[in-house]
Amino acid sequence: MLATHTDHVPVGEGWHHEVKWDGVRVLVDVVDGRTRMLSRNGNVVTAAWPDLAEPPLGERDLLVDGEVIALNDRGIPDFRVLQHRMHVRKASDATRLAEQIPATLMVFDLLRLDGEDLTGRPLAERRRLLEGLELSETRWQVPAVYDDGQMLWDATGQQGLEGVVSKRLTSRYRFDTRSKDWLKRAHRHRGSFVVGGWRPQVGTSDRLAALLVGEPTAEGLLYRGRVGSGITGATARMLQERLAPLHLAASPFADEVPRVDALGTTWVEPVVVVDIDTHGLGYDRLRQPSFQGVRTDLTPEDLS
Repeated sequence: MLATHTDHVPVGEGWHHEVKWDGVRVLVDVVDGRTRMLSRNGNVVTAAWPDLAEPPLGERDLLVDGEVIALNDRGIPDFRVLQHRMHVRKASDATRLAEQIPATLMVFDLLRLDGEDLTGRPLAERRRLLEGLELSETRWQVPAVYDDGQMLWDATGQQGLEGVVSKRLTSRYRFDTRSKDWLKRAHRHRGSFVVGGWRPQVGTSDRLAALLVGEPTAEGLLYRGRVGSGITGATARMLQERLAPLHLAASPFADEVPRVDALGTTWVEPVVVVDIDTHGLGYDRLRQPSFQGVRTDLTPEDLS
């Protein structure tokens, strides 16, 4: 179940409010003591998270919805920290990275328990059952909820957290549905965009230095700007390896890319989604954009 964007935090006794975590969304399915972790697009990602795959309740049957998070050097959950882990499938590499970048699973919903489907029950009841599992001493944590959404909005802004998710207490859980029973409001001007090309470092022809990104619309992929900030070293090499097989002979953008950006660009098939931070929203071009990471859990269709 996905939250709908909102420009205000709802008020009233019918809602509770949670911190909006800057991490990777997963469903975690435990059957007979074996864990399967699924990304938003249904891929099995268990191998990437060996530190979270051990079920804290042993062989007890359950299905939970949550967010994998890791902290940056300021102690704030940060998606960029996770990007070095989320693509790993080799067991030895995953174990090494788990020691270097420990992750936590923030469990915010309980969908099945002891073989019983809970999705038809109201959120308030699912939440009570979730809190009763007593996960506090494990790598799985149940985040706090608050009655005062405005207070949480102010506090998350002051603490540098991403924002707030507000959930209607009577809401039932619906898989693969974006619902207005769950509302999200973010402090950061961060968005997901589709890569349509890359530009090389000045003086070279083969060293990636910037991405050209666009927004999927009914008119096609519309150009939103060039992003170079945040792309250095290992990140540039990772992006270049990911984009190399996607070469196109012509621009995939539906509108015209300015010549200053198009000159020297290698065009690519528009299938890779990235997160970009920008100063200000509502502009045709991203303002002071900064690359934040590749979103393997999203597709261009998710952004439409």
